[in-house]
Amino acid sequence: MQDEAGLVRRAQERDEEAFAKLYEAYFDKIYRYVVIRIGDSAEAEDMTQQVFLKALKSISSFKWRGVPFSAWLFRIAHNQVVDYLRKKSKRPTVSIHDLPIASSDNPEQTAELNIEVQQLAEATKQLTEAQRQVISLRFAAGLSIAEVAKAMRKSEGAVKALQHSAILALRKKMLVAEQ
Repeated sequence: MQDEAGLVRRAQERDEEAFAKLYEAYFDKIYRYVVIRIGDSAEAEDMTQQVFLKALKSISSFKWRGVPFSAWLFRIAHNQVVDYLRKKSKRPTVSIHDLPIASSDNPEQTAELNIEVQQLAEATKQLTEAQRQVISLRFAAGLSIAEVAKAMRKSEGAVKALQHSAILALRKKMLVAEQ
């Protein structure tokens, strides 16, 4: 992104255009992270909006400490997800995994894809919380190892190890599901 530090500085000075550029640059990544974590696309959209509202309200307190702005946003998103998951048991929801995948011209292919997505969702539930978070940040949000490490406040080596063990566990569970 063009001069992220400059955009953040301008946003801290209440420049709406600068904050809008940050919003556009990070909205999709934050949304993908949240939707993978909570499994409800409508709720994820609302939560992503809340992340940016909180960021807007507290951007003046953001300080550069060797951590990118995106890590700060993902920390806000993580806190939103944790709060949501704590409250989730108090209200009924429909899981994204229960919704059908958009159909294609080939119903057989669509059915197979639905089954694979459900198997992956079930396998993901069996990962540790840290493994799920790494998978969400790496593959749903598209962050690099370094960015994930900063967002999770872990070393890059720890993130690589978590990613490796998560992928191995998912591969093993998916192979068992195919048989």
